[in-house]
Amino acid sequence: MTPRIDRLIVVVPALNEESRLPRCLAALADAVQAVQEEFGADAPAISVVVVLDRCTDGSADVVALWPQFKALECSAGSVGSARRLGVAGLLSGDAAEHTWVATTDADSAVPRRWLAVQLALAAAGTELVLGTVLPDDELPALERARWHDAHTLADGHPHVHGANLGVRADRYLQANGFSDVDSDEDVLLVAALRSLGARECRTALIPVLTSGRLAGRVPNGFGGYLAEQVAATR
Repeated sequence: MTPRIDRLIVVVPALNEESRLPRCLAALADAVQAVQEEFGADAPAISVVVVLDRCTDGSADVVALWPQFKALECSAGSVGSARRLGVAGLLSGDAAEHTWVATTDADSAVPRRWLAVQLALAAAGTELVLGTVLPDDELPALERARWHDAHTLADGHPHVHGANLGVRADRYLQANGFSDVDSDEDVLLVAALRSLGARECRTALIPVLTSGRLAGRVPNGFGGYLAEQVAATR
């Protein structure tokens, strides 16, 4: 029998994202409201934590404007560690099979039904959800068009993005969670989950809008990937 999801936790790592956090948190608030409206009395409890990793700007002040969300300050210095700390701060191991973990990024905006779709997939037996991302208009129009031409954004897509990922918590723990690395923590987690035979769904139903900047906050992150793609087409 597929375990019922009674709790949903959302982890958002942030490194000096003061200017982009308002969009991120507004979108998450909308996604939480959508779950409450769609599931009613059956809606799981939802907790959202923003992990402020070595932030020296006003990111903490931005999060404080959203009292329904938690802030966790740390000096981990890596996105993998930040995600791992965020999950650990909210997850209770004894209820892991009834908990869903979703992750996105502070420079991203999830769609309204981002959480609702993941919950529906979890209820159908999915243990790992891999979604797509779309660069926003920080990436110039010509480069955005080239990016779309080069990427498969359909169900069954091959992509792995920490900005659009969900996993049942017991499987997350079995896979030893996010690694303490500067990049590819999402890829490493998914590889471990696949080795365990986790049931996955690669969906294009819930694309996450993410920053199209070419200079990202983390080494080898999405911004660097975009810069490489732009350079390759010139």
